Amino acid sequence: MFKKKTMQDESYYLAGQWQLMWRKLKKHKLAKLSLAVLAILYITALFADFFAPYGLEQFSALYKNTAPTKVYWQDEEGKLSRPYVYKLKKENKMEKVDGKISMQTIITEDTSEKYYIAFFVEGIEYKVLGIKSNIHLYGLVNEAGEVDQKARINIFGADSTGMDIFSRILFGGRVSLTIPFVSAAISFVLGILLGGISGYFGGMVDNVIQRIIEVLSAIPSIPLWMALSAAIPPGIPVASMYLYITIILSFIGWTGLARVVRGKFISLRKEDYVMAAKLAGVSDFKIIVKHLVPGFLSYLIVNLTLGIPGSILGETSMSYLGLGMKAPATSWGVLLKETENLESVAQCPWKLIPLAFVVITVLAFNFLGDGLRDAADPYK
Repeated sequence: MFKKKTMQDESYYLAGQWQLMWRKLKKHKLAKLSLAVLAILYITALFADFFAPYGLEQFSALYKNTAPTKVYWQDEEGKLSRPYVYKLKKENKMEKVDGKISMQTIITEDTSEKYYIAFFVEGIEYKVLGIKSNIHLYGLVNEAGEVDQKARINIFGADSTGMDIFSRILFGGRVSLTIPFVSAAISFVLGILLGGISGYFGGMVDNVIQRIIEVLSAIPSIPLWMALSAAIPPGIPVASMYLYITIILSFIGWTGLARVVRGKFISLRKEDYVMAAKLAGVSDFKIIVKHLVPGFLSYLIVNLTLGIPGSILGETSMSYLGLGMKAPATSWGVLLKETENLESVAQCPWKLIPLAFVVITVLAFNFLGDGLRDAADPYK
């Protein structure tokens, strides 16, 4: 027992910085939970074609603005049954209001046939990572066990076009989870590069970069988004719009990190080990990369983690305001655009479900950032 404890102590004192950070991070319960949540979100977004029961081109006018599909677990006799649903049907009903007869269309369930929920069912064909398939995680089959498209299961309801909101959330995650990640990474590189140049060399270069930062920081985000979005040509493909939005978010998000990096470089550039490297003939680039940046690398990692939620909110806000992705493209911001009308929210509250995914993702990144900050703190 004593020997085992001694070996653990030795491994602790011999562990490197990254190993110590990982040990501390594993003790942070919220950070571990957040990491698991983010892993689930990114996996389902990557394999959305498999997890989603319907594709982005599959819709039904009959299911337009319908509530989440009601799932039944008991048969007519009250006995436990396989989960099943009913398809919908239209009924025309005549009503007399103020002496006038009007025709009203009512959507009701057709209880004449059951459609059972099944796993790994065939559906629309798709291609993921170069592999073709038509198997989806779940779907509906009739009593004979055959795939039947007459009924639909919309666990989060349907939107104004009759498309499944759950499927659109999964496909929208590909945009709303990757654009912020890429833009935050680009902003991260720009912040370190420009902030490092500004703090290391100083002088005129420092003055020019700082004035640029002050100008960009003084412009409100929404007017700047509007100005940059106006420069995007109309009618461009979705892939090009994806690229433009990434550039816009990256162009805005690097200024805060650049100032922090500049301050760190100013305080470290006069240290003895930096002066020794200069006297040894080490190039400025190697001094920055190998000596200065590793000195506060833990802070940079935490900054990157906490910067992604801001980019997520930025992309969602742009799409919600009509400045970013637009239908038929799908992102969480595009889905939330249907909630800009208060009457629409009151009649179809399930359209706010994408907002829950935005909140969960932002909180997960924030909690993960908190865990990384605590793990990187040498005094904890």
